[in-house]
Amino acid sequence: MFLDQVTIDVKAGKGGDGMVAFRREKYVPDGGPAGGDGGRGGDIILVVDEGLRTLMDFRFNRFFRSTPGENGMSKGMHGRGADDTYVAVPPGTTVRNAETGVLIGDLLTHGQELLVAKGGRGGRGNIRFASPRNPAPEIAENGEPGDERKIELELKVLADVGLVGFPSVGKSTILSVVSKARPKIGAYHFTTLVPNLGMVSIEDGRSFVMADLPGLIEGASQGIGLGTQFLRHIERTRVILHVIDMSGIEGRDPYDDYLAINKELESHNMRLLERPQIVVANKMDMPDAEENLEKFKEKLYANVEDEFADKIPVFAISSLSNRGLDALLSATVDLVETTPEFPLYDQESLEEETVRYEFTPEERQFDISRDDDSTWVLSGEYLEKLFKMTNFDHDESVMRFARQIRGMGIDEALRAKGAIDGDLVRIEDFGFEFID
Repeated sequence: MFLDQVTIDVKAGKGGDGMVAFRREKYVPDGGPAGGDGGRGGDIILVVDEGLRTLMDFRFNRFFRSTPGENGMSKGMHGRGADDTYVAVPPGTTVRNAETGVLIGDLLTHGQELLVAKGGRGGRGNIRFASPRNPAPEIAENGEPGDERKIELELKVLADVGLVGFPSVGKSTILSVVSKARPKIGAYHFTTLVPNLGMVSIEDGRSFVMADLPGLIEGASQGIGLGTQFLRHIERTRVILHVIDMSGIEGRDPYDDYLAINKELESHNMRLLERPQIVVANKMDMPDAEENLEKFKEKLYANVEDEFADKIPVFAISSLSNRGLDALLSATVDLVETTPEFPLYDQESLEEETVRYEFTPEERQFDISRDDDSTWVLSGEYLEKLFKMTNFDHDESVMRFARQIRGMGIDEALRAKGAIDGDLVRIEDFGFEFID
């Protein structure tokens, strides 16, 4: 099976908790704090494995969790940081935030890595909070929660040349003849249901990768037929071979087929029209093919206003009899070598889709809502992180958290909302009374 789009859940490891401990040694009556820091949680990193060709590994495994850091220990010993979790993906994988659609990264080369979920830092032990005013603090932090998000993986196959055209025009046959690929071939529409890749080598030693894509029909960009399910795979190709059935055996006009397929490419992504095209007039061994080819060229080159007809070469071939294939492949590899790679995303779009993970003062630190039972509910990513990192087993840690939320202006905000003395306030599952 071929799987080229999947959504997975990733959760980085939580940082280890810091410890509250004191030196208790003989002849050291006032040893002071000795609680160590927790270790950092493990990251989740995507890494490109050139041995993979599809996203099939994610069919039944869509949840990835990294390990938490080790808790801090007494005698000032810090916890061990967790190992990162590496998830292998095929080259050509695009990664997006599934909830926002924001581009996170584009993975192309073997060994390339992308951090998709950062592990939480370890909580500080009480040795970190010692000061002249409080030389023996009973304060320690819990580990920071790791990032948790849904990401969408989309595979766009890496090929230099893409074969496009209506169903049953001979694309799979061409690929099977010029390479060692063995795609399914049949005398019916939509024989090819998944992209097929083949390495094409010509006599002078040059080579390129060719992709046979499932057949398109008019309206594919609106979801007709196989729709846009596989149009994405043509986005990475440098050269497009537009295969046309010149026999007209199915009663369609070859030039109308040519215009219809280009229209679908344009509707999917206008930048596809920037790629150089070679028209492959296939099935020239069939009756009426020569006559249809002459009519096709007349329409193609006569219509000078046609944006697709500017200097497009036409090669007449027969994949069954190997007619014209050498000339076609030679021209194709020349075009591949002189055509630069087309970036999927320009610099402006990348700058617009920059993701900010760190907290900035301009961002809202908390939100206030009210439940049906009149309880005030505090929420917000930054506030919830402070809450999870507070160790409520020690009074000094609780008082520190109270000072933190007071410094954020939550007391004033609650008063402005109408909170009065004795009202219940809740952060996640932790409740307390509001004291005015």
